[in-house]
Amino acid sequence: MRISIAAIGRMKTGPERELVARYLERAQGAGKPLALTGFDVFELSESRAGSAAARKTEEAKAIRAALPDGLVVALDERGKSLASEAFANQLARWRDDGRAAIGFVIGGADGIDPDLVRAADLTLSFSPMVWPHQLVRIMLAEQLYRATTILSGHPYHRGD
Repeated sequence: MRISIAAIGRMKTGPERELVARYLERAQGAGKPLALTGFDVFELSESRAGSAAARKTEEAKAIRAALPDGLVVALDERGKSLASEAFANQLARWRDDGRAAIGFVIGGADGIDPDLVRAADLTLSFSPMVWPHQLVRIMLAEQLYRATTILSGHPYHRGD
């Protein structure tokens, strides 16, 4: 199953970008034997439309165009909170069901278009707090890597 991330906003060169790259590189290596591939990031420009609603609509179009056909997971503070093992198991279920691709969506400063959130196969929350897209991208990359280690029995994940 191919995994992609579509994120509104670009990360500057620096430690945050390096951390995302490091986790996704590890996820690629650990995911390959598990039939989890890709771990691509599509950075999309923030809309310059005049209203928040118009910006979210434009950004949703760009997100849909960037992601391969497949499942969509929207990251939103109002979404479902999953433990790391439950997240890993969900990825494995989708993979085992023959899903070809999954796209994770990280919205811009205004959030994600409500229609895109409603159409998502899962709306996932890392916290009821709002986080900047850079930190969400780091947390998602780490959780994707953690999921591959959980599914492969690697000791990186040492939860209860």
